[in-house]
Amino acid sequence: MVARQYDEIKKRVEAACLRVGRRPEEVTLIAVSKTKPVEMLREAYEAGARDFGENKVQEILTKEPELPEDIRWHMIGHLQTNKVRQIVGKTCLIHSVDSLHLAETIHKESVKKGIVTQILLEVNVAEEESKFGFHAEEVENALKQIQELSGVCVRGLMTIAPFVDNSEDNRPVFQKLNKLYVDMKSKNIDNGTMNILSMGMTGDFEVAIEEGATMVRVGTGIFGAR
Repeated sequence: MVARQYDEIKKRVEAACLRVGRRPEEVTLIAVSKTKPVEMLREAYEAGARDFGENKVQEILTKEPELPEDIRWHMIGHLQTNKVRQIVGKTCLIHSVDSLHLAETIHKESVKKGIVTQILLEVNVAEEESKFGFHAEEVENALKQIQELSGVCVRGLMTIAPFVDNSEDNRPVFQKLNKLYVDMKSKNIDNGTMNILSMGMTGDFEVAIEEGATMVRVGTGIFGAR
């Protein structure tokens, strides 16, 4: 089941790219495996998945030793500062950096380990009270401050769009994040390192791709309901 659904999502990613004249290889499909057993992750791996997203530090720490070494782990959930020490060095990308304090903590732990951690800034585009993230107008100032930290490298922006019945309702959210992303790149605050736009999940990833997403995070569509 997992392999079939992974293939189906891959085809939908490719179709969305072709609709707007993009190359499918421009978009990374992240299989969001939170709460799912290792056996299901193995099925997705055998179907070709190499990028896996988890919401909790403990799940990455538990699953990582049991699975192939070439898996790229993405931390996509809210990261508490007291868990940073455990996760630094275990991920290819932390998507959910939602405060300057968190960026500073990741920087400090990365310097201790002699590495540079790749991060995205989470933006609360829809300004939902239940969501974490920078407000759009805070991003430029945050970028300027975080760029001074040698232990982190800002690779782009991420958002979690509202849960909607009609994916078209989130198109303005994705358009707004893409515009912010282009604006930040044009100011070159990032020294040319920003090239990732992480947005879109099972219910709306095709719209997100049409609006410029370079990473989409699909869980239910691949692994089924939680």
